Amino acid sequence: MQLDILVFAAHPDDAEVGCGGTILKQVALGNKVGIVDLTRGELGTRGSAEIRAQEAMEAKRIMGLVVRENLGMRDCFFSIDESHTMQIIKTIRKYRPRIVLTNAPHDRHPDHGRACELVTNAAFISGLPQIKTELDEEPQLAWRPELVLQYIQNTYIKPDILVDITHFWVKKIACIQAYKSQFYHPDSTEPAVTYISSPDFFLIHEGRSREFGKYINAPFAEGFTCQRFLGVDNLQHLR
Repeated sequence: MQLDILVFAAHPDDAEVGCGGTILKQVALGNKVGIVDLTRGELGTRGSAEIRAQEAMEAKRIMGLVVRENLGMRDCFFSIDESHTMQIIKTIRKYRPRIVLTNAPHDRHPDHGRACELVTNAAFISGLPQIKTELDEEPQLAWRPELVLQYIQNTYIKPDILVDITHFWVKKIACIQAYKSQFYHPDSTEPAVTYISSPDFFLIHEGRSREFGKYINAPFAEGFTCQRFLGVDNLQHLR
């Protein structure tokens, strides 16, 4: 199965918060999009890995993803080493996406920056034919995505590109709220209150999206960074 866009996320719910609106927009445009979560988020203060797996599948349904899988890396303890890099390479070669989206280069949670470096490096190495991998005992062909973008998360980072998600804002919030164990929900029985489970988190997130949106004359937008220059065929398409 070849995807148009493959999204990597250190934890289940990272993609929904960081680029959920963009995913929804690209799916609506007919793109085949999938998410690969690196860890199960098992060290989260609220909920459990099993609960988050169920919530991730509900978010998958809402977003209309073609596929969602979890690589089972250790939450907070995965490394940028050969073993983990090869896991990412095999996944990229499996889905052969034109575009890869991944975590922010630095953020409040150290897993986010580490995931960014791991995925960004692997996306390049995946294009080297001398790196041999197999899937179901069949050799995989080398594949390098044309574009790797990093979605902006909690920490403010100046974006290189902004995507108007206005028409998908309400549905994006529904995707985030699928994680009832992690974010504010009036019926939650979770004993602990965390930064993201506070009702104020949605206000903070809305403020960021509105701030990004104002720069392109849109109510809501999501921001991305890129480690290379971006091009456009027609200046009239810029906003």
